Amino acid sequence: MAVVRTIILLIFYVVLVVLLTPVLLICWPLGIRDPLLVVAKWAMGVSRHILNLKMEVIGLDHIDPSRSYVFMANHLSFLDGPLLFYVIPQLVRVILKKSIFRIPVVGLGMRFVGFIPVDRKRASGGQRSIEEAARLMRERGYSFLIFPEGTRSRTGELQPFKRGGFFLALSAGAPIVPVTIKGTYELMPRGHPFPRPGKIKVIFHQPIEVVGKTADDIPALINQVYSAIKSGLNK
Repeated sequence: MAVVRTIILLIFYVVLVVLLTPVLLICWPLGIRDPLLVVAKWAMGVSRHILNLKMEVIGLDHIDPSRSYVFMANHLSFLDGPLLFYVIPQLVRVILKKSIFRIPVVGLGMRFVGFIPVDRKRASGGQRSIEEAARLMRERGYSFLIFPEGTRSRTGELQPFKRGGFFLALSAGAPIVPVTIKGTYELMPRGHPFPRPGKIKVIFHQPIEVVGKTADDIPALINQVYSAIKSGLNK
């Protein structure tokens, strides 16, 4: 059944891309971005039902929809990004590896709405992506989703954090929201192409303010965010 569900999902996305291509061509010269994100969020919701993924979401009351945040989540599976994009109560943007932006139409749409590619092979690639994200947060009020581990965990355990997302929060002056996602590793671990149906839990922890903090405070911020996310994994 997992294979059948995945095939249905792929057909759904092919049809969606075909239908959205003319919409993108209309929105691009007009600079209209948010409707495309609304459609993308809807598509993630449909995908969840196609794959029979049940979700429990805790802590949404911690999020003020009028504020910009840097959401930082653990990374267990390919499912994490789409599902968090769906449940975060904002039209959140994401920093993604550069190769994803090579997908025809999809990559163009992601760039247009404010998603940012990062070139992991270049030492300066991450810094440039963080600077661009911070600019968009300050100028347009965007929120961003970051996976501070940098890649999916191979073991299901929480890995050490990289500093880039914390520089983003400091540069934009935006609170950090630690987010724990549980269950996706069991349903679609790294290297497995077909997700199994099951239950996923997402916990939004209390936002951590960064106003008045500097780069010297990043180690303490890392410990604070790491501890919050890990506490959710242990529940």
